[in-house]
Amino acid sequence: MRILVLGGAGYIGSHAVRLFLSRGHDVWVYDDLSRGHRGAVPADRLIVAGLTDLERLEQVVVETRTEAAVHFAAYNYVGESVQDPGAYYQNNLVNTLNMIECLRRHGISRFVFSSTAATYGAPLRVPITEDEPQQPINPYGRGKLAVEWALTDYAAAYGWGFAALRYFNAAGAAPDGSIGEDHDPETHLIPLVLQVALGQRPAIDVFGTDYPTPDGTCIRDYVHVEDLAEAHLLALERLQRGEALRYNLGIGRGYSVREVVRTAEEVTGKFIPVREGPRRAGDPPVLVAASDKIQRELGWRPRYPELRPILETAWNWHRRHPHGYED
Repeated sequence: MRILVLGGAGYIGSHAVRLFLSRGHDVWVYDDLSRGHRGAVPADRLIVAGLTDLERLEQVVVETRTEAAVHFAAYNYVGESVQDPGAYYQNNLVNTLNMIECLRRHGISRFVFSSTAATYGAPLRVPITEDEPQQPINPYGRGKLAVEWALTDYAAAYGWGFAALRYFNAAGAAPDGSIGEDHDPETHLIPLVLQVALGQRPAIDVFGTDYPTPDGTCIRDYVHVEDLAEAHLLALERLQRGEALRYNLGIGRGYSVREVVRTAEEVTGKFIPVREGPRRAGDPPVLVAASDKIQRELGWRPRYPELRPILETAWNWHRRHPHGYED
């Protein structure tokens, strides 16, 4: 396939690009590098432009004869979305709607959308299945859900084939340590914990110790970034016109913040100090995926079904690149 990967120089996108290329697909990366990294993708595959530049996007779609698109070009910090909802609705909703309309005009009807577990809000049941009511509790989740609604209507009216992949906490890195997670500012738990292990931070901040969980801290399902990339490719290869696929992606087991810290200490051999603080707005107590549906229908199987090997790949990246792609 000729695949256009929007936001492909970011954390998850870059791992997907590497996988797609390794499987023989013709891949182009469309990224403004505001949150992605030039060094994360092959230079001859990168087109530096943003979603607001629709004229450039149309030109790229025509010149590359794009057949399918994968969308990673969204902001993805829950806390930031609460503090600045306007930026999130503009980029994650308005810019995305303009982009998919551009793709539709050029006859592209296969589309994989990186959605999120945040569309479920505070779920009533755990593990979360795809039929759990979607009641997001923060602007990040609400914007993602609105795009899912739009894609559902596009499938019905225009014959679009789309997959909305609702993944949980992306983690880990390429096992060879060549690409990995590098955000500025960094807000994700695992890289923050590893930065403490590297001596780059004095301690890890734990937001909330009074949740209704065994140790009082939030529980999350961590899924390896390469397993996420594999799911995107499986969905692309399966999609047919008018088909709407919706899948959760996780390992089906949750780990608390304290468990992540303990496991990181085992992996790194370093003591990791903890600073306890109040809860953070918009954080549900427990998010754990039931991914039986995608395993049954697409044959997806996580190659990293436990936290420790996920952390080991992340540690390999961070210790080799303590300053991210600057190294």
